[in-house]
Amino acid sequence: MAETVNGPIERVTFHNPENGFCVLRIKLPGRPEPATVVGHLSQPSVGEFVEAVGDWVLDKQHGRQFRAAALRTAQPSSVDGIQRYLGSGAIRSIGPQLAEKIVGIYKERTLEVLDKSPDVLLHIRGIGPKRYERIKASWDEQREVRRIMLFLQECGLGGGGRAIRIYRHYGQAAIEIIKSNPYKLADDIRGIGFKTADALARKLGMAMNAPARVRAGIRFVLAELTGEGHVACPETLLVEQASQLLEVDEALVSEAIEFERNENRIVREPIDGDPWIYLTALHRAEVGIAQSVQRLVAASSHPLPSIDIEKAIEWVERKLNLPLAPRQRDAVREACRAKFLVITGGPGVGKTTIVRSILEIFLAKRKQCLLAAPTGRAAKRLAESTGQSAKTIHRLLEFDPSSGDFLRGPNRPLEADLVIIDEASMIDIVLGHQLLRAIPDSAAVLLVGDVDQLPSVGPGTVLADLIASQTVPVARLTEIFRQARESRIITAAHAIHSGEEPETAPPGDKTSDFYLIEAETPDAIRDMVVRMVAERIPARFGVDPKRDVQVLAPMHRGELGTQSLNEALQNVLNPKGDTPEVERFGTVFRLGDRVIQTENSYKREVFNGDLGVVQAINRVEQQLTVAFEGREVEYDFGDLDELQLAYALSIHKSQGSEYPCVVIPLHTQHFVMLQRNLIYTAVTRGRRLVVLVGPRKALAMAVRRQDQQLRYTALKQRLISR
Repeated sequence: MAETVNGPIERVTFHNPENGFCVLRIKLPGRPEPATVVGHLSQPSVGEFVEAVGDWVLDKQHGRQFRAAALRTAQPSSVDGIQRYLGSGAIRSIGPQLAEKIVGIYKERTLEVLDKSPDVLLHIRGIGPKRYERIKASWDEQREVRRIMLFLQECGLGGGGRAIRIYRHYGQAAIEIIKSNPYKLADDIRGIGFKTADALARKLGMAMNAPARVRAGIRFVLAELTGEGHVACPETLLVEQASQLLEVDEALVSEAIEFERNENRIVREPIDGDPWIYLTALHRAEVGIAQSVQRLVAASSHPLPSIDIEKAIEWVERKLNLPLAPRQRDAVREACRAKFLVITGGPGVGKTTIVRSILEIFLAKRKQCLLAAPTGRAAKRLAESTGQSAKTIHRLLEFDPSSGDFLRGPNRPLEADLVIIDEASMIDIVLGHQLLRAIPDSAAVLLVGDVDQLPSVGPGTVLADLIASQTVPVARLTEIFRQARESRIITAAHAIHSGEEPETAPPGDKTSDFYLIEAETPDAIRDMVVRMVAERIPARFGVDPKRDVQVLAPMHRGELGTQSLNEALQNVLNPKGDTPEVERFGTVFRLGDRVIQTENSYKREVFNGDLGVVQAINRVEQQLTVAFEGREVEYDFGDLDELQLAYALSIHKSQGSEYPCVVIPLHTQHFVMLQRNLIYTAVTRGRRLVVLVGPRKALAMAVRRQDQQLRYTALKQRLISR
C-alpha cells in the first residue's frame, strides 16, 4: 500500500528541468537525518514543502530512499514546518527572523491567518504598510500559483515556474482560460511550447482534429522555422510538416491556413512562382525594409552636397596620421556621395579606419552623426574605436518598455545626417525594419559588418541580401594590412574563410596568439578547457579568468556543450562557498557569476546576448541583481530562466563581441555544427589569444564544410524588383 510523506526540501541533489526527474533530500518528522526522495517535480527549491506518495525501496547503489509515484508541493502543518517554510524565502519580504515573530504569535493558525486575515500582520513590529503589501501580494500569488500547479499536476504536467508565469499573465482566471483553449499557453507564456500545450489539451479531452489544435500547430511550425532563421515557409512544406506533427489530414491543415489568413495572423504571397506563408509581423518587416532602402536611396538630399572629396581625404589622413589604402579611399569617396553604403570585410582589413575617417569628415562639416550596434558590447567597442558616443540600436530607437514599442519611427525619425551601424551582420529582419524606418530621407546610412560571419540569430539575412541585391553600393575590403598580418589570429581567420586549414603555433612557441591544443576524447577536451581557462592562460598572460577568458562552444548540449562546460567552469572559477546562491530552472546562480540574457526583456531594457555579472542575491525579496555594462537590473527568482551562466557561450551568442582570450573546444561529435562560418566567427572573436582544443581532424572538418542551409527570405528579390 502506498505511503505518504511530507516535509521541507533540505537539498536538491539532482534535477533534470526537461522531464522534472529529481533527487531530493527532505526533512521528515521524527527523523534526525533528511531522507532521499526520488520523483518528478517541475521546479523544486530548497525550503519548499512537498508531499510524496509512494514506497520505500532499497537501492543497491544509493541505499534506502523513498520512490515517489506522485510528488507535489504542499503546505506545512507543524509550527516548526510553517516557520521554516516562511523563513525559506517562499514569501517575499519574510525572512527567518520575521517568520519566527509571526509564527511565534499565530502558531499552527499562521497560514490560515495569512489566507483570511492578513491585515493583522500590521500589528507586528517591523511590518509597515509597504512591507505588508509586498507580503500580501506574494502570499496571494503563492496561493493562486499553488492552485494552478495542482491543476497542471492533475493533468500530468509539472507546475513550478510555468505556474508563476501563467498566474502573472492571466490572473485568477488562469485555469478557466486554459480549459477553454490550452493552446493560448503556447502563444502567451514564455517557456511553454506547442508540445506542452498539446499534451495538456489531450488530457483535457480535446480532439486531435480540433480546429484550435490545427491552427496552433501551424503557428508552431512557423515559429520553429523562425527560430532557425527563416522569415517564411513555402506553403507545401508548411502543410507537410504541420500534417506530420499533428497527425491529421493535409486538407485540415489547408483549412486552418485559410482561417489564420482571414484572422490576419499569417500572409500568403507568391515568391518565385510558389506560395510562401509568413507570420504577419515578419512579412511586414521584410516588405518594410525593402521600402525603406528604396526610400533612402532615392532621396535627393545629401548631407555633404558641396564637399571636395579629395581634399577631405588628404585632410583626414593628416588628422588621423593614417595613410589610406586605395580601397579605403574608394570607400570614403563612396560614403561622401552615396545615401546608402555597405562596408564589409574580415578582420584586419581596415573597416575601423574607414569608419573613423568618414566620421571625422562629417563631423568637420558640422553634421549630426549617430553611431549604434546591435549589442551593448559591440556599441562600447564602436565608441572606443571612434572616440564618439555609440548606443545599442534599441536605445538609439528609444524603446519604451511601457508601450512595448520604439518611440523613434516614421512619425518621429532620428535626428541625424549620418547613421553608422556596426556589426550589421547581426541585424535580423525585425530589427532592421525598425531601424531603417526611423531614418529620415535626409540622412545617409553606413552599414559596417563582416558578411562572412554567421547570419543573425533572428530571422533573415539582411546584410547578405543587401549586398547580393546590388541595389546599394558595397565596399568589400580584402587586403590585410601589414600590422594585422603579424597576428596569427587574423591570418588564421582569413585562411579558414578561404577553405584552408590555418597554421597553428608549434608546441613550445610562446610568441604566438593562435594555438591548437590536441586532445582526443570529450573528457580530455573538457578537462583541458577548464585548465586553460583557470590556470594556464591566466598564468601565461596575466589575465583575469572570470573577466578576460571566454569559452565558445559549437553546441548547447552534450559533454562539450555550453551547459556542461558552464557547470565545470563555475565549480572552478566561482565554487560553492559562503556567498549567497539561488537555484532555479536547473541552474545555480552565485554572487559574481558571469551571466547572459537569453531573450529580449523589454520591461528591463535588457536584450538577447547582453552579458552581465551577478551583483546581489536577496532571498528575502526573492530578487537577483545583475550589472550589465554598469547598469544594475533586478530579476524576480521566477524570471531567472531568462538568464544562463556565461563562462561558456555558444558561438552564435558571441556575435558582435570581442574578448581578450578565447578558448574553443572542437570535437567530431559536433559534426552537425562544424561549418566554416561557425569556426570563422569563433576565431574572429579573440583579440589577444585564441586557443582551439580538440583533434586536428575536427578543425579540418569545420574548415572544409560550408554552410549549405539557405534561409527562406525574399528580401533580395524585393530589393531587386523595386
